[in-house]
Amino acid sequence: HFKMIATRTASSVSVKAQRQQAVRVQASLKPSVRAAPVVSTANASSMMVWQPVNNKQFETFSYLPPLTSQQIAKQVDYIVANGWVPCLEFAAEADAYVGDASTIRFKGTASGFYDNRYWTMWKLPMFGCSDASQVLTEAARCTKAFPKSYVRLVAFDNKRQVQIISFLVQRPKSATDYCDVAKRSVAGA
Repeated sequence: HFKMIATRTASSVSVKAQRQQAVRVQASLKPSVRAAPVVSTANASSMMVWQPVNNKQFETFSYLPPLTSQQIAKQVDYIVANGWVPCLEFAAEADAYVGDASTIRFKGTASGFYDNRYWTMWKLPMFGCSDASQVLTEAARCTKAFPKSYVRLVAFDNKRQVQIISFLVQRPKSATDYCDVAKRSVAGA
C-alpha cells in the first residue's frame, strides 16, 4: 500500500513538472500578429451614407470604376503569372442577381447559402493557359456573343482548390444597377 502512494505522488509531481514546462514554452512564443494601433475616428461630418438605389456591386474591383482593357489585361497577366486557372462566366441581366431562378440552396447539407454563385460558363476553364492574350481573346468572343449579359473573369488555384479572384469584364450597356463612384454616397447626409 505504501509503494502505491509513493508512485502516485511521484507521477503527480512529474505531471506538474510537465505542465509547468509546457506553460513556459507557450509563454516564450511571440504573437505572430500585432494589434493595429488605435486611431481616432473621423468626425460625423466626414462620414458617408451609402446610396442604396442603383448601387449594386459584383465581387472584386466592383467598388472601383469599370476597368479599362489595359487594366483587365494587367489582371489577366497577374492571374497567368501565378499559375491560376482563368475561367469566363456570363449571365443575363435578369439572372445576374439573386432571384428565385438563380438561387441554389443546400438546406441542411452546407454551412452557408450559395446564392448567385453559379453563372453559365463560357467554354471550359483555361487549364494550362500561359498567355494572357488567350484569355482576353475569349473574353472578347464572349462579350460579342452575349452583349446584353454580364461577363466575369474567375481565377482558381488548382493546388489549394479555391477561387482566388472574380471580377466583371463586361457590364451590359443597358444595365441600370451601377452607380458612378462620385454618386455612391448621399450628398449632404
